[in-house]
Amino acid sequence: MKKLGILIVMLIGMTAFSQNKNARATMEVDGVCNMCKERIEKTCIKTKGVKSAVWNVDTHELVLFYDENKTDLNTIENNIASVGHDTKNVIATDEAYNSVHNCCRYREESVVEDHKED
Repeated sequence: MKKLGILIVMLIGMTAFSQNKNARATMEVDGVCNMCKERIEKTCIKTKGVKSAVWNVDTHELVLFYDENKTDLNTIENNIASVGHDTKNVIATDEAYNSVHNCCRYREESVVEDHKED
């Protein structure tokens, strides 16, 4: 009986610490156009454990579904920054930012203005 009690406690403990295979998260990612959208989403999907990534050009909101057993938000944000896009927590290096197409230079006021709709 004592062994059964220990087994039950272990199972409950494992369940309490298990991670979500269908975690959902949103984050803001800087960008200005559909080329940015494609780059951001493609980078996320290439990250092991990311199941879905949809970035909204207008709101800059990225919606993710991912497996917490395989990745975490910090890894995803670092991958996004590595292709030149800033997040709230991770800023792309100048080298990564400069690798994006000229029309995707979201840090430049003139580029942002060019992408605004009248």
